Amino acid sequence: MQRTIVRVVCAVGRSGQLGLDGRLPWEGNRGREFVDDVARFFEITRGHVLMAGPRTIASVPDFARLDRELFVLRSSMEPEEILRRFPGRVVFIGGGPPVWTAYARFVSHWDITRLPYDGPADRWFDPNWLVRG
Repeated sequence: MQRTIVRVVCAVGRSGQLGLDGRLPWEGNRGREFVDDVARFFEITRGHVLMAGPRTIASVPDFARLDRELFVLRSSMEPEEILRRFPGRVVFIGGGPPVWTAYARFVSHWDITRLPYDGPADRWFDPNWLVRG
């Protein structure tokens, strides 16, 4: 059976900020770096599988639903079992800390963009994820 390639593409603020109140802390920012990052996310994941929690999948705009396979992750699902469903495919894991903690050991590539955001957050990037894969 072909191996599933597991990747993460994410953006972090200057101090590792990831989320605030269930959203991206910089959501709605129209600065070029922020707009380019969103476009880059959709370009990188095009044609691949995007796995994430229900809120993240629900936030994927209609235009982006046509050219990638979306898969909703639930906390009761076993990562090994889920990944076996996609042999030979590239799977991007989205959705933030709880999901990345569960899947970090399978991730072969972390594509991280540092954004010029230096505001509040309640979710942070954990560098330990990088060494679990």
